[in-house]
Amino acid sequence: MFQGRVSSWNLRDQHMAETLTALMAHLSRRQPQPKIVVWAHNSHLGDARATQMGKSGELNVGQLIREHYGREAVLIGFSTYRGTVTAASDWDGPMERKAVLPALAESYEAMFHEVGIPRFLLTLNDNSVADPLKEQRLERAIGVIYLPKTERLSHYFYVSLPAQFHAVLHFDETHALEPLDPPSNWPAGDGPDTFPSGM
Repeated sequence: MFQGRVSSWNLRDQHMAETLTALMAHLSRRQPQPKIVVWAHNSHLGDARATQMGKSGELNVGQLIREHYGREAVLIGFSTYRGTVTAASDWDGPMERKAVLPALAESYEAMFHEVGIPRFLLTLNDNSVADPLKEQRLERAIGVIYLPKTERLSHYFYVSLPAQFHAVLHFDETHALEPLDPPSNWPAGDGPDTFPSGM
């Protein structure tokens, strides 16, 4: 599943989109016009055609759902400038609480940080809002894995935000999800900014 990067990515996201379509068909038998909310990270839910990923042949759930459902689909992204995250260092690795580095200066996340509002919803259906954001910028994607030491290469890609999402929720500082059954070495609280290095 993880050997051929583009082909395995496309296979996973096509499977997720097909599952959603089957679920919608099932729910439609019981209720007219059901609604489904999917929570996944931006690289799965933002329209891949508006991203560097799409240019390399990758597609995703957001693109497939938008193509299938048109205006009935609403894509909402999340962004953060810094904070903590629960993620692994490798596939099938143990979950860890990690400090999220401050966003790179040329990213959408840094631009949103400069606004000075801790949390906000930005809707992108108004041209006066969307047009200034159309030029491609870096966007950070943190998923199952987070690798701060190689963050630029591992977690940033170029996007055109208004073509990728209908709206974005920005949280300037995030806090890691707490596992329901935390391991014995799970730190209490968010830990210092230097976690996990302690330096």
